[in-house]
Amino acid sequence: MRSRVVALLACLVVAVAAGPPVRAGGDPVEVDVALVLAVDVSLSMTSDEQSVQRDGYVEAFRNPAVHQAIRQGMVGRIAVTYVEWAGVGNQRVVVPWTLIAGPEEATGFAERLGQSPPRRSTWTSIASAIDFSAGLLAGSGFEATRRVIDVSGDGPNNQGRAVTKARDDAVRQGIVINGLPLMIREPSGPWDIKDLDLYYRDCVIGGSGSFMVPVRERDQFAAAIRTKIIREVAGREPAPLLQRAQGEPRANCFIGERPNPDWD
Repeated sequence: MRSRVVALLACLVVAVAAGPPVRAGGDPVEVDVALVLAVDVSLSMTSDEQSVQRDGYVEAFRNPAVHQAIRQGMVGRIAVTYVEWAGVGNQRVVVPWTLIAGPEEATGFAERLGQSPPRRSTWTSIASAIDFSAGLLAGSGFEATRRVIDVSGDGPNNQGRAVTKARDDAVRQGIVINGLPLMIREPSGPWDIKDLDLYYRDCVIGGSGSFMVPVRERDQFAAAIRTKIIREVAGREPAPLLQRAQGEPRANCFIGERPNPDWD
């Protein structure tokens, strides 16, 4: 219950703090997609890995292919915000909602993102990241054809309510959750799991057309982030990245989670 209360309060605070963008006539600004980039900054991510990840997002919004994807939308503009997250109650908006309709706005978003160095903190609460991001979408003030949460991380949910509960609550609101599981290093810590891509497939992503882009090599960061953002902006339903074999077991969605009364 406490987790739900915290999530509700986050939604209310965001809704009050974010003045709704409006046209000159007073109507909300329409966008093809309202996108929350929710990035893991837990201690399992080394400072160097976080810098490479941040640089990947900065590079993506400077890339002409991303600018073209934005222009080719039905409306021709998107709204995006960048969030860092770790444990329960530990989420930070690094760059607030930004309207992007062309290269200048996209580059400006990248520059603001690049000015704030990544931070690190304890625990990995994907559930809280999803709840917080859903609150940001509820309070964005934009009229979005699609609402998307883009979750990146290198481990399973290990604090807060069940990640499947948070995912299902967001999907019921019409939100799509996509994933970027980071699998660069071999599992070594108590919360690491080998098949993080399967965990994201079965436990994190959800909604119509949801997908994930696993990153297994360090030099794949920038290309993977760029590819993912282009797909999210374009709104195309990609071919499945993983073909399930007959009888393949499902991932254990509670592998990193402790018994918690909020799961009920």
